[in-house]
Amino acid sequence: MGTIARLPCDKAAILAGSCRSPVTTNGPWILAATILGSSMVFIDGTVVNVALPALQSALRATLADVQWVVEAYALFLATLLLVGGSLGDKYGRRKIFLAGVVLFCLASAWCGLAPTIRQLIVARGFQGVGGSMLVPGSLALISANFAEKERGRAIGTWSGFTAITAAIGPLVGGWFIEHGSWRWVFFINIPLGMAVLWLALWKVPESRAEKRSQRFDWLGGLLAVLAFGGIVLGLIESMPAAGAMGVVALILLLYWEARSPAPMVPPGLFRSRNFSGANLLTLFLYSALNGMLFFFPLDLVQLQGYSPTKAGAALLPLILSMFLLSRWSGGLLDRYGARAPLVIGPLIAAVGFALFARPGIGGSYWITFFPAVLVLGLGMAISVAPLTTTVMNAVEQSYAGAASGINNAVSRVAGLLAVAVFGTLLSGTFQSSLERRLDGLHLAPAARAQIEAQLSRLAAAETSDARGRGAIADAFVAGYRTVLWIATGLALASSLSAAVLIREEPSEHR
Repeated sequence: MGTIARLPCDKAAILAGSCRSPVTTNGPWILAATILGSSMVFIDGTVVNVALPALQSALRATLADVQWVVEAYALFLATLLLVGGSLGDKYGRRKIFLAGVVLFCLASAWCGLAPTIRQLIVARGFQGVGGSMLVPGSLALISANFAEKERGRAIGTWSGFTAITAAIGPLVGGWFIEHGSWRWVFFINIPLGMAVLWLALWKVPESRAEKRSQRFDWLGGLLAVLAFGGIVLGLIESMPAAGAMGVVALILLLYWEARSPAPMVPPGLFRSRNFSGANLLTLFLYSALNGMLFFFPLDLVQLQGYSPTKAGAALLPLILSMFLLSRWSGGLLDRYGARAPLVIGPLIAAVGFALFARPGIGGSYWITFFPAVLVLGLGMAISVAPLTTTVMNAVEQSYAGAASGINNAVSRVAGLLAVAVFGTLLSGTFQSSLERRLDGLHLAPAARAQIEAQLSRLAAAETSDARGRGAIADAFVAGYRTVLWIATGLALASSLSAAVLIREEPSEHR
């Protein structure tokens, strides 16, 4: 569910296209290909979390294992996104887009057939690499093939259909899990990918950027993978040496980007106060959102007793409220400017996160989680449109593509780090809370040993002792509430960053 809410600057990446006067031919077919292609990535960003409880039980996976199922995908998608866009500009947008589709589908088939959790994790990494070519390619194809007067309608169509995909993905995936297997959530991509390949080869023309001699920041991409991969490895596996190496790689990345002749992340953009403030807000708010959403399906399925289908539908009001309120939130932007919504939206989101901490175990969805989902959706709806606008208005038009790509990558890196950090915090709270509860229960030594041998599985730990099962459930709730209160704090920090850093001028350069 990492992309269950619209990422900032998705549409801005389309607007940043560099085609001077494209002639629209085969427009509906091009839109169909790009929508279906993007949908594969969006589906895997939303549906895999619903599958985590089932695959954890089937493969006897630990918390660290299921974290890597999400993190392997997010790591390569986030760190190689900007490189993937540059590849399309130089070697052909359709060519790189098709390469991404093929790799994504092959990796999806591997995921569905993976006999072990280790193979599944490796296959998810290859999915992320494919997605890093597919996502920017789909956006660039729209920009390259639609004239400016038609681009707005194409953007609206693409945005509407991808929002529908994000909404129905978890629901359809949950149905497949409940009536088939968790493996089917990966096989969904195969027919979609075949349709995209057919459409793109038949109806989508090739295009390239005008400046074909541009360089690629390969070293920057490699350092980004090593930096964030090392940090995540250190957090999830409790390996300080790996975390330290990741920090060193991050320092080297910053040093290289400041001196590279063709930087992946132009440092000069961050001299804009609004651009820095918007990206800091993105880091805080999307860390809170993605960290919370990673554990929500585990809570619903393993503790609350929801079926996978119901768990997939639980966040539908959040997605629909963001979709239905997007036009209204755009009106707020026109009326009050960007700063006020960026202060108020995260504050409302913070209330939503806090409401998620209220339920214990049991109770109707409509009085436990529905109010939290609705409030969080309202807060995110108010935040996303002004966030995109602030990023785009903070830089010169020639840097619009880089600015939108950076902000989109920041939102993905936020989710990558949040899952690792929140998982470490939840695991620690769960284990200490469970130990205290087991001490008070005075279970038989064999029953306690059985539970303690499965501490790394959290709520998926199995025991025939009813009191022990209750202790596991209560300990998980305690850990999840810790995550939610931290998410609340991060949402408040995002509001504060907007209040302090973002100025009201709509543009500093135009």
